[in-house]
Amino acid sequence: MKTVVTGAAGWLGLALLDALGDAPSSLRCLVRSTEEADLVRSRAPQAETVMGDVRDPMALAALFDGGAGAVVVHAASVIHPSDGVREFFDVNVGGTALLLDEARRAGAGRVVYVSSNSPFGFNPSPDDRFDEDAPYNPYLGYGQSKMEAERLVTRAAARGLDTVIVRCPWFYGEHQPQRQTSFFTMVRRGIFPMCGNGSNRRSMVYTGNLAQGLVLAARSDDAAGRAYWIADPEPYRMTEILDTVKRALTDEGLSVSARQVRLPAVTSTIAGLGDKALQSVNRYSAQLHVLSEMSRTIACSTDRAQRELGYRPEVDLYTGMRRSIRWCLDQGWDI
Repeated sequence: MKTVVTGAAGWLGLALLDALGDAPSSLRCLVRSTEEADLVRSRAPQAETVMGDVRDPMALAALFDGGAGAVVVHAASVIHPSDGVREFFDVNVGGTALLLDEARRAGAGRVVYVSSNSPFGFNPSPDDRFDEDAPYNPYLGYGQSKMEAERLVTRAAARGLDTVIVRCPWFYGEHQPQRQTSFFTMVRRGIFPMCGNGSNRRSMVYTGNLAQGLVLAARSDDAAGRAYWIADPEPYRMTEILDTVKRALTDEGLSVSARQVRLPAVTSTIAGLGDKALQSVNRYSAQLHVLSEMSRTIACSTDRAQRELGYRPEVDLYTGMRRSIRWCLDQGWDI
């Protein structure tokens, strides 16, 4: 099986390479630098790397050269832009459009698109769960861009391209970016804010579990044209997430403050208004955006993935968080 991966050097992409193992007869990965190429080959020595960007037609042409029948996992995406809100649309929408066109020209066998919860916004109550038929209700620029990308994938499927959409919520795991390490640091020091009483629920998924779901979606004959939520079977209360992280930190030998910063739930609403105002002038604050979601329920049902793909996550929240913390410590990072 030929396999093509974008975003291969990201924390999800590296987990996917581990999940693929030696199975692909050929593996080609899009990377943005020699450092990313070295990182990919450290996990998948057989990988051929193509330097470039999903917005570069020449790079995509090289990526798909000889790619007839290939399985494509499109994981490259901008979640927190460094160059303004337009970057969401340049990469997440424009890059996806170019990739789909090139995949179709090359005769790719299947395109698995990695989407998000953001096209669906927030659940109306802590007991609600998004399923695959939930209506779009995108949250600000990122949600809008991922919704538009999903629609491109759906249109490509209507024209005959074999596609699968995999939607993931808050994911975490080894090789995490700095923002996730900052989350651990703030929890450890007792300064991570709980907005409201912490009863809002969040679906979570360890990158290894998510990679398992992507492989299942790539290989299942019955998945063509379908969408799937991939997460832990049940969402967690925000209090439960924070308590689990604190326990994992403690069990890794780190001291954890007993303090817990508590803010009224309206703080998230105010942060959301500020986030919206900034994004309206092409500016972005990751801290403001994350705070705007902290009192919200963002939860999904994985029933379809369990039923149709046989998805069974192997790593629970505590184990995944502890592995993530251990990886940070092994890198010599200060939490």
